[in-house]
Amino acid sequence: MNTSKKAERLKKAPSLKANVAPELAHRVPPGQTTTDRFPILHEGEVPEYDMSTWTLRVFGEVEEEKVFTYEQLMALPQIKQMNDIHCVTRWSKLDTEWEGVRFTDLMKLVQVNPEAKYVMIHADQDYETNLPLEDLLHDNILLAHSFDGEQLTAKHGWPLRLLVPHLYFWKSAKWIRGIEFMKEDRPGFWERNGFHNYADPFREQRFSGEDLGLPEDEWHHKDFD
Repeated sequence: MNTSKKAERLKKAPSLKANVAPELAHRVPPGQTTTDRFPILHEGEVPEYDMSTWTLRVFGEVEEEKVFTYEQLMALPQIKQMNDIHCVTRWSKLDTEWEGVRFTDLMKLVQVNPEAKYVMIHADQDYETNLPLEDLLHDNILLAHSFDGEQLTAKHGWPLRLLVPHLYFWKSAKWIRGIEFMKEDRPGFWERNGFHNYADPFREQRFSGEDLGLPEDEWHHKDFD
C-alpha cells in the first residue's frame, strides 16, 4: 500500500455521524463509534520473535544506554488498569483491561538527561511514532504485555506494545523495540504521512492538514479479535 497517500484518501472519504449512547457521550470523542471488537490495524507483516534474544533498547538523551531483556521487564512491578481506547479510523473500545510496566517505572532505571523533551518509540516493522516526554509521565502509560487477562496476541503487539490511552491509538505502537529520548521533536511514520503530530482524539487531531473526516465503516473491513 502507498502509505504516503493513505491520509489523503481517508481525508477525502465522506464522514458518517457516529451513534453513541448518551450516557457514554462524555467518554467517546467526536466522530467515534463504540465497538466490542478489537480491530487489527498495522503496516507490514506480524513479526515473529525468538524471546531468548528479544531486547528493548533505551537510548538517545540518557546518561547511559540500557538494554532490557523480556525477563528483566517482567521482574518490574506489574500494573493492571482499565482504559478506553480510540482509533483514528473512528472506533472506540471502552473499559479495556491491560497489564504491563508503567513507563515511569522503567524510567527509574534510566538516567534521562534534563534536555530530553520528546521520545521516539521504535517498533517492528520499521515503525516509529513520536510523543512529548511529559505525555509518557502519566500514571496510566504502560509497556503492555497482556490484554483482558491474557497475553497479547501477536497481531495486537506481543511481546510488548506501548499504551497511551489519551491519544489516538496509532501512538500506542505495537512490537516496540526501542525508546529514544530526544532534545527536539521529529515526526514518526504516520506523522510523516499526513497524520497529526500530537493526536488528541477529543480535539479530533487526525490529520496534519485540513480534517475532512473518516468514514465510520473504515475499520469494519479489518480483521478483529
